[in-house]
Amino acid sequence: MVGGYERVFEIGRIFRNEGIDREHLQDYTQMECYAAYKDYEWMMEKTQTLYQAIVFDLFGSLRTSFGGTEVEWSGDWPRVEYYEIFERETGISLEGATEKELLAKAKSLGIAPEPFAGKGRLIDLVFKKAVRPLLVQPCFLINPPAAIEPLAKRMEEDPARVERFQIMACGTELGKGFSELNDPRDQRARFEEQMRLREGGDKEAQMFDEGFLEALEHGMPPAAGFGMSERLFAVFMGKPVRETTIFPLMRKEK
Repeated sequence: MVGGYERVFEIGRIFRNEGIDREHLQDYTQMECYAAYKDYEWMMEKTQTLYQAIVFDLFGSLRTSFGGTEVEWSGDWPRVEYYEIFERETGISLEGATEKELLAKAKSLGIAPEPFAGKGRLIDLVFKKAVRPLLVQPCFLINPPAAIEPLAKRMEEDPARVERFQIMACGTELGKGFSELNDPRDQRARFEEQMRLREGGDKEAQMFDEGFLEALEHGMPPAAGFGMSERLFAVFMGKPVRETTIFPLMRKEK
């Protein structure tokens, strides 16, 4: 995009050190797309249309079932503010929440955070345990704390939050997009913070990427980005993602 391509996409294999569970594989297939001179509002409109087309093509209807509950994919999906639903379901306001308060809440939910877990990780852990399972009907979860998304552009009206959305349905995340951060100074500072977390033991923290920063310094246009993986289809099939991977790694027969 720095070189002038205004619309780009990629479908390919991704490796991330996030462990393996029902929803995660370290090696998986993902689609990413980016559009210059657009923002996350534009991308939400496009991805809603995309997902509704996928659901209809797969099922011949915009209604599916999840755990015995009917899921309705039609119409305009509601937008759910991250701060509002977090406070409603946990009793904690992210406006002034402390690490100590978040750690106590995590432990009360039966979560044992790693010793290196900072504020962003604690927020994410509590959200996934207390809030995410409640989001069964499709919605856009928007504007989370900057501490949990190091690559998204800050909101002008509240720099503590970022212009990010997650497509939530069936109690999980089925895609994520945001207005891309194209300020190299802000991005460098956030990379440095991520590296402090990594040096403290957080292997999932974002790696420092000098090449990416150099590209931003040459002139990255405002842009919107989005990514989705095969988790979407695993959820539709009601199976773990490791059983539905598109191109599974297989040992040779001989």
